Formats: sequence, C-alpha cells, structure tokens
Amino acid sequence: MENIQTNKKVNKLKLDFKDSKYATGRRKTSIAKVWVKKGSGKIYVNGKLFSDYFASENHKMQITRPFEIINQSTSYDVRCSVKGGGPTGQAGAMVHGISKALVMFDQSFKSSLKSEKLTTRDSRAVERKKPGRRKARRSFQFSKR
Repeated sequence: MENIQTNKKVNKLKLDFKDSKYATGRRKTSIAKVWVKKGSGKIYVNGKLFSDYFASENHKMQITRPFEIINQSTSYDVRCSVKGGGPTGQAGAMVHGISKALVMFDQSFKSSLKSEKLTTRDSRAVERKKPGRRKARRSFQFSKR
C-alpha cells in the first residue's frame, strides 16, 4: 500500500496596496487592520473575498455601508486582516476601520460618516459575571422555604 501525500498549498493573495491608507478598527474583542486604496470595489478579508468570508447577508450589507453613504461603492479596494471575536464583532471592526481609512483619503467624507456614527468605536462589550449571581445580572432563583 502506497502512502500518497498530497501537498495542498494555501494560495495567499498578493495584493498591491502601495499607495493605500491604513486604519485599525475595533469592536467587542475583534481587531481589524484595514488598507483602503482607489480601485474597483473589491473587498478582501484574510485573503478571501468578503462574500465568501461572511455567511450572513446582514454582515455583508454592514461592511458595504460606508461606501454607500459616500456614494462610491465601486471606487475603492479594501484589504483587511481580522482577528478575535465572532462574525458580528469582526464585521463591526471592519466598518470602523474602513470609515477611518476613508476619512484619511478625503476629509469631505468625515461629516457624512460621523453623522452615521461609523467613525466612532462602539464601546459596548460583554459585562463581566458578578459573584453571587448566575450571570452578570441574573440572580439565582429565590426560594422562600
């Protein structure tokens, strides 16, 4: 019996982002490193197209929202490296990073993105569990006798 070993190489995308703007986005425990440059509207997350990386339509809509607000959905390419948290936190971190990078490109975007609260970090996070409680605020069931 022959031992056949298949060498599967992960094809890492080599994207040219020389004249791009960099920003870091954060949400919950997720951190997104985002590079934005003028291009054709492609969005890559961890080497994959964002439509392949995110399964939920809601997350896909959320990520494209900053471009829809500035009415330029196909004029910028995005390369993003995301780690930590789940899909919702990662999508929120990407939105934060994309918005900050777009403001670096053109200061005229700042007012419209800021009015939609996309340039501000969403500081909401999970509340810690307290001693003597079942969860952060939920108490154990009270029994009189």
